[in-house]
Amino acid sequence: MRIDLLTKEYPPEIYGGAGVHVTELVRALRTDLDVVVRCFGAPRTDADTFAYPVPVELAGANPTLATLGVDLQMAQDVAGADVVHSHTWYANGAGHFAKLLHGVPHVVTAHSLEPLRPWKAEQLGGGYRVSSWIEKTAFEAADAVIAVSDGMRRDILRSYPALDESKVRTVYNGIDLETWKPLVDLDVVRALGIDPDRPSVVFVGRITRQKGLPYLLRAAAALPPEVQLVLCAGAPDTPGILAEVTAGVEALQQTRTGVVWINRLLSQPELAAVLTNGTAFVCPSIYEPLGIVNLEAMACGLAVVGTATGGIPEVVADGETGRLVPIDQMTDGTGTPLDPDRFVADLAATLTEVVSDPARAAEMGRAGRIRAEREFGWSQIATRTREIYTSLL
Repeated sequence: MRIDLLTKEYPPEIYGGAGVHVTELVRALRTDLDVVVRCFGAPRTDADTFAYPVPVELAGANPTLATLGVDLQMAQDVAGADVVHSHTWYANGAGHFAKLLHGVPHVVTAHSLEPLRPWKAEQLGGGYRVSSWIEKTAFEAADAVIAVSDGMRRDILRSYPALDESKVRTVYNGIDLETWKPLVDLDVVRALGIDPDRPSVVFVGRITRQKGLPYLLRAAAALPPEVQLVLCAGAPDTPGILAEVTAGVEALQQTRTGVVWINRLLSQPELAAVLTNGTAFVCPSIYEPLGIVNLEAMACGLAVVGTATGGIPEVVADGETGRLVPIDQMTDGTGTPLDPDRFVADLAATLTEVVSDPARAAEMGRAGRIRAEREFGWSQIATRTREIYTSLL
């Protein structure tokens, strides 16, 4: 069985959780399947991996049209595959065209949903309507849709009510437990500007509306003064959100010490060292289908404080591996808290509770590692994905 896996991100060009997911899924599937990867970007040297550039004629076009230019090239080359599997709207068009052109079953994995990310219009302009059309068309015609959490499955069925429920199946995101594990390296921590002798709250994520970083910056002002805030945050969606976060960080730095902003992409060992040294990990997202970063933190033995939204409650066992922060949200697709001040206060109080009891935080971190080993290993996820492929043939 030959699987053609279509994705925007693939090593070394990875900037988000979808790219991590694809990388690990391909590695796990290739133990017994013929997997051909088709991705965006510069040429790759790996076997059975093909990269596609934006056509020169579309180099200055709206990013969604440039994406379609890549998708058309991918779809042409899929001939001969038994199943085509696309990830994110960037590659969903390629999967859908391949299904129509070659008569091959199309599987979609949903890492996020365009109807629940209306702020993308800030980044794409009118292209947001194009990306939304691509996703809707591909999802509704797909032979199977994989949700990375039960929360995501509910969101898919709510966003696309025309979908047959039986086609939408949950297969969790996973974590490479050999790579992601506790790593004590105080030299690396100090080199990044972090004091290993102070408690710290760690955030890892792109600078985008869904990650809730502005709410975290407000909450951090209420943390005990000895607590550091470590922000591993980059790849802003727009200049506007970058300016908002920059202003928030600068304002926070004027009132407290230990606000460390690392805006470059850390290597895996560097990030593992930062996580291992932390007291608590924070995921203040207002939209999060699952959150691979939560699994990375758990695998490194760090307690996770996350918003009780999306798939986060399926990862974080409240009171066991971390804490969940309640949130009441608008239903207009933005996920905006109905009472932002209450959400910020609850986030600050929960973080303070966790960092003020380091022994308890460490205990939750150990429980998180055990939970990651038990439920989120890639071998289980690959097995479930293979079953879906087989069911379509």
